[in-house]
Amino acid sequence: MNYQTYPYFGEEHHMYRETVRSFAKNELAPHAEEWEEARIFPREVFEKMGEMGFIGARYPEEHGGSGGDIWHTAVFAEEMPHCGMAGLTMSLLVQMEMCTPVIHEIGSDEQKREFLEPAIRGEKIGALGISEPDAGSDVAGIRTRAERDGDEYVINGQKTWITNGTRADFIVLAARTDTDPEMRYGGISLFTFPTDVDGFEVTRKLRKLGNHSSDTAELHFDDCRIPARYRLGAEDAGFYHIMENFQGERLVGALTGIGGAQIALDETIEYVKDRNAFERPLTGFQVIRHRIVDMQTELEAARNLNYRATDLFDRGLDAQKEISMAKLKAGETAMDVVDECLQLYGGMGYVEEGPIARTWRDTRLLSIGGGTSEIMKEIISKLMPLR
Repeated sequence: MNYQTYPYFGEEHHMYRETVRSFAKNELAPHAEEWEEARIFPREVFEKMGEMGFIGARYPEEHGGSGGDIWHTAVFAEEMPHCGMAGLTMSLLVQMEMCTPVIHEIGSDEQKREFLEPAIRGEKIGALGISEPDAGSDVAGIRTRAERDGDEYVINGQKTWITNGTRADFIVLAARTDTDPEMRYGGISLFTFPTDVDGFEVTRKLRKLGNHSSDTAELHFDDCRIPARYRLGAEDAGFYHIMENFQGERLVGALTGIGGAQIALDETIEYVKDRNAFERPLTGFQVIRHRIVDMQTELEAARNLNYRATDLFDRGLDAQKEISMAKLKAGETAMDVVDECLQLYGGMGYVEEGPIARTWRDTRLLSIGGGTSEIMKEIISKLMPLR
């Protein structure tokens, strides 16, 4: 895939792309089988990514970042799937684009020094604590409670589907600070929650269909006391920050999904060029060539939708509709393309030793995580003149 034809990337982005791709293929991919089997990857990967400047690529230098932009994030999201582990990619993007942005945007100087800067260095692992057993896409329905007690908050409740949850050093945690039914959207606050607090427990590590190299946990909070200074932003204003943060999360999900599907298609093309049937390569059959053309066309359409949303996001414009469309299109397109790729691999696509089987099961998450396709459609419909 030649990304140099797109106007959004400069020479610095192209050099960064080569660095990320080389690191993913040469330093990470050789460990894929081992880390997938272990269902976790070594903590040292975060530290190495910090040393390489990947985690802080678009954070300012004053906090240890590299001062890049959202297009550096796009490059990272598109190239990291070369590591062959969607779980590892997801864990790193949670660190880079899901739990740390809100600290950078509304955190105090003290919170940035204690949580953001060591996260950028890869010394601390972060997680985002939003979802609960009865509140996934319905963020306003969360029940985890944070009650003010003098200079502290006392937190009780539970979270689930938490990536990096089994070993996070801190969690950007959403909790209800006002139980008034009239404050359904306004009664939620955000906190930087250190996981060494008494009463915090990882109750279960979830076994997932795919993304095996990342850890996903259920968490329990039992009278956990944290200083009031760990609250992020104003009390009861967390819901709106969560909604804003979702935009970056969904955007990187779309970019990663299409980047990974493109890699799968590129590898499939090489496979069918070398695979013979009836004394000629599979690409000698028109039906195979046309199926590949259809897949590439769909990926190109999705990629341009991604870039349109990224451009709006980069310019600080309202991109909720475009990001939701990109997330919707990416989830559906990636699933379709990877499923078709598996079909072209034939029997080799159905065995674990083949390269496409893991991609196939990992890709299924894209239309669920970060907001289901159904939620994306509902958001888009509300931003259209339908009512």
